[in-house]
Amino acid sequence: MMPQNTLESIHATTIVCVRDEASVAIAGDGQVTLGAVVAKSSACKIRRLDDVGHDRAGVLVGFAGGASDAFALLERFESKLKATPTQLLKATAELARDWRTDRALRRLEAMMIVADLESMLIVSGQGDLIEPDDGIAAIGSGGHYALAAARALKRRSDLPASEVATESMQVAGEICIYTNTTISLETLTRQG
Repeated sequence: MMPQNTLESIHATTIVCVRDEASVAIAGDGQVTLGAVVAKSSACKIRRLDDVGHDRAGVLVGFAGGASDAFALLERFESKLKATPTQLLKATAELARDWRTDRALRRLEAMMIVADLESMLIVSGQGDLIEPDDGIAAIGSGGHYALAAARALKRRSDLPASEVATESMQVAGEICIYTNTTISLETLTRQG
C-alpha cells in the first residue's frame, strides 16, 4: 500500500511559507509527536540552503512528516538543486518525479515546501508540484489553520512576510493538537 501524502495524513508538524514584494519567509513549529505523546517540543523542521548557486540568495525548505524521511528528501533535493542551481522549478520537478517513481523514495511519508525569492512550491510523494497563486503555502496537520490565518493577515495588514508567517504559526499552534507555538523562522530578502 502506498502512503497517502496529503495535508490531512501528515500529523507531524505545520509549515507555512509567505512571500511579499521584498522577501519570502518560512516558519515551522517545533513539536514532534509519537502517537498521542509529545516527544519533543523544539525541533527545527525548516532549512535554509545557501550554497546552491552563484546568483541565488538561497532556498528555503520546510518539511512535514517523518524526520528521517524528510532528511532523505532534503539530501536528494539539495543534489538536484546543485545540478541546476538557477532553476528551482526544474530541480523540484525532478525530485517529485524521483519521489513518485523510485521504489525506496516512494515509501517516504513527508511533504515539503521549497521557496526562493521568485518561486514557491509544495511537493509530495504522489508527484504533486503545486505553486500557490497568492504567495502563501502551508502543509502538515495545522496547515489549513496556518493558511487561513496567513491569507487573512496578508489581505488585511501591511505586515512583512516574516511576521505573517510567525503569526500564522502562532494561530495554528493554538488550534492544532499536533502543532505547538515554538516557532522556527527563516527569511530571504531582496537586496537593494
